[in-house]
Amino acid sequence: MGEESDRSDRSDGSVGSSSGRTLRPHGGYRRLRSFQVAQVIYDATVAFCDRFVDTRSRTRDQMVQAARRGRQNIAEGSRASATSSQSELKLVGVARASLDELLLDYEDFLRQHGMRQWKKEEPEAQAVRRVGWRDRTDPTDRSDPSDQAAAYAGWLQHRDPAVVANAVICLIHQANYLLDQQLRALERQFILGGGYREQLHTARLKARASQSKAPKDRTDPTDPTDPSDAPAPACPRCGRAMILRMALRGCHAGSPFWGCTGYPDCKGTRPADGSPAA
Repeated sequence: MGEESDRSDRSDGSVGSSSGRTLRPHGGYRRLRSFQVAQVIYDATVAFCDRFVDTRSRTRDQMVQAARRGRQNIAEGSRASATSSQSELKLVGVARASLDELLLDYEDFLRQHGMRQWKKEEPEAQAVRRVGWRDRTDPTDRSDPSDQAAAYAGWLQHRDPAVVANAVICLIHQANYLLDQQLRALERQFILGGGYREQLHTARLKARASQSKAPKDRTDPTDPTDPSDAPAPACPRCGRAMILRMALRGCHAGSPFWGCTGYPDCKGTRPADGSPAA
C-alpha cells in the first residue's frame, strides 16, 4: 500500500495528475482528516522519542517507523486509488495496522514506567477528544486546517511524559476511527462501482459508442454483434437496469458481462454477447 516511499512532494491538491485528467480521482491526501491526524501523531512521536526514550533503545526506532508508516500509507493509498481499488484498500489497512502497533508501544511505555493511562471517559481524555471532534459532525469531512498540531500543543509539549503519551494515545484512537470509516467507504465504493479495470472497460465502451457516427452494417450474418453497441438490458431477476462489468476471477476472468445495478442485493447477470440469461 513501495509501501512506505515518501510521495509528499507530489501534487496532491486536486484529482488526477498534472499531465491530464485520469479516469478516477486520486491524490488530495493532505485534505483527508485521517492523514492530518496521522501527521500530528508522527511529529509528536518523533519529539516524544527525542525527549523521553533512550537513544540506544530499539523501541525508539520502532515507534518512529510505525508512526511514519501510518502516515505514509494513507498518502500512498490515495495515490494508488487512480489505478487500483485493491491497492488503496490494502494501503489504508497497513496504515491502520501500523497505528495499532504504535498504540501498543505507548501503552507499554506507560505501564513499564508505572504511569497511569487515561480511561476514555476521564476528563483529561475527553478534553483531547473534544479538540479533534469540535465541529466535526461528518467523519468524512476533508477540510484543510492550517495547523492541526497547534491545537494539541498544550499536551504534546508538556513536561510530563505521561501527559504526552496519553494525548498521543487519544489521537491514535481518533485516527483509527477515521481510517475505519475510510475503509468502510472504500469497500462500499468497490462493491457498488467496481474496480479500476471494470470502470476502464465501461469508459472505453462509452467512448466507442460516442465516436460512432453512423449505424454499423449488420447485413452480414457472420458479423458478430458488438456488445458495446447494445443498450443496457433489464435485470432478469428484478427488472432494474444493468451495467457492463468485467469478470475478475474464474474461467471467464477478463470477459465482460452485464451485472445488476442493485448488486449486492440482487445478483442478476446476463452474458454480454446478448445470449439469454442463465
